[in-house]
Amino acid sequence: MKKVLMALAAGLCTMAAPLIADAQQGAPVETKKANSDYKPAFAGQTRIASVTTKAAYEGKVLTSDLHSPWGIAVMPDGRLLITEKSGKIRIVTTGGQIGEAISGVPAVNPAGQGGLLGICVDNNFKTNRMVYWAFSNRVDNANCTAVAKGKLSADEKSLENVSIIYRALPAYDGTLHYGGRVIMAKDGLLFLSTGERSDLVTRPQAQDINSALGKVIRITTDGKPAPGNPFAGKANAKAEIYSYGHRNVQGLAIHPVTGELWETEFGPRGGDEVNRVLPGKNYGWPTITYGIEYSGKQVGDAIQQKAGLEQPVYYYDPVISPSGITFYHGGAMTEWNNNLFISSLSGMHVCRLVITNNKVVGEERLLAGENQRFRDIKQGKDGALYTVTDQGRLYRIAKK
Repeated sequence: MKKVLMALAAGLCTMAAPLIADAQQGAPVETKKANSDYKPAFAGQTRIASVTTKAAYEGKVLTSDLHSPWGIAVMPDGRLLITEKSGKIRIVTTGGQIGEAISGVPAVNPAGQGGLLGICVDNNFKTNRMVYWAFSNRVDNANCTAVAKGKLSADEKSLENVSIIYRALPAYDGTLHYGGRVIMAKDGLLFLSTGERSDLVTRPQAQDINSALGKVIRITTDGKPAPGNPFAGKANAKAEIYSYGHRNVQGLAIHPVTGELWETEFGPRGGDEVNRVLPGKNYGWPTITYGIEYSGKQVGDAIQQKAGLEQPVYYYDPVISPSGITFYHGGAMTEWNNNLFISSLSGMHVCRLVITNNKVVGEERLLAGENQRFRDIKQGKDGALYTVTDQGRLYRIAKK
C-alpha cells in the first residue's frame, strides 16, 4: 500500500509540474527602475511574476568561432543554416562544426544594423532545396530590406539561380532599423519584418500603408503580395502589407497550436513589445508607445492607449532588446511546451515567457550569466533550443 501511495504521489507531482510552471510564483525578474511612469493597460502586461524551470537543463557552447551570426534556419536533417552579418551563410552541425561559406549570396550593406539578416528554408526543402534570406540591399544610393531566394546545390557549396524577390520600399539612405526576420508559414507563404528606419523623417511611415517601412509583410515565394492580404485592392496601399505601426521587428514566430503569428520589436528607451499579429491591425508606433526617446524626451504626445490601435501582449521597461524568437513545442522539456523564447541583446539572456490564452503568465531568464548578446533562437529537430550571439557563440539548450 505504501508503494502505491508513493507512486500515486509521484504521478501527481509529474502531472502538476506544467501547472506549477504556468503559475505566478515569484517576484518579477526585472528589478531595475523603469524609464517612465507609464501605466500598463491591463494587469500582467509588464513585469509579470517569475517562474522557474523545474527540470534540469543546461546551456552548452558548441562553438565560439562564428562571426556576428544573425539568423538560424533548421534543415530537415537537423543541421543549421546560419547567416553572418558580413554576408556569409554557413552550414553548422549540432556538434558545432562550421562549414565553409556558401557562394552565390548577393552583396549586402553591412554598415550599421544592416547585413545578411534572417533566413529560412522552404517547407519542401527535401525536394526543392530552396532557401530564403533577408538582407540590407543598396538601391539608388539608399538602402532597403530585401528578400532573396536560391537553391542549395547538391554539394552544398553554392546557391543556384539566386534572385531578389522583394524589396521593402521606399529605400532610405540610413543604416538602422531594417527588421529583417523572414519565416515560412505552413501554407508556404513568407512573412518578412521591416523597420521604420529609425530616423524622425521616416518614422511616420510606420503608419503609412503605402510604405513598406515599419511593417510585417506577407508574400509568395516569388515575392508577390500573398492572396487574401488585408489591403489587397485598396487605393494608396501596398498589397503585401499584413500589419503596420511597427518600430523595428526582429522576432517572428508562428504559434504551434493556434497557427497565429507573433512578433517582438524594439522600443526606444523602454517599450520593447511582444505582439500577437493579426491581419490589417495597427500596432501603434509612433502614435502610442510605452517608451521614451533616447534623449529622455517624450515620444509624440506621450500616450500609451488609443482606440483602434493594438496593445502589446507584453512590454518591457527597461528594454531587453528582443531579437529572434521561437516557440518551444514537443521536445523533452515538457514544461516549456508552447512557451515563447526570446533572444535578448542588451538584456544578455534568453527570455522564457509562459503564455496562457494569449496572455503572459510567467517570465524566466536563461543563460543570464553568460554575458552574451543573444541574436536568434530556434528549436532544432532534436527538440533542443539553438541560439547564437553577436560575439560568435552557438549554444545548445537542452534537458540534462
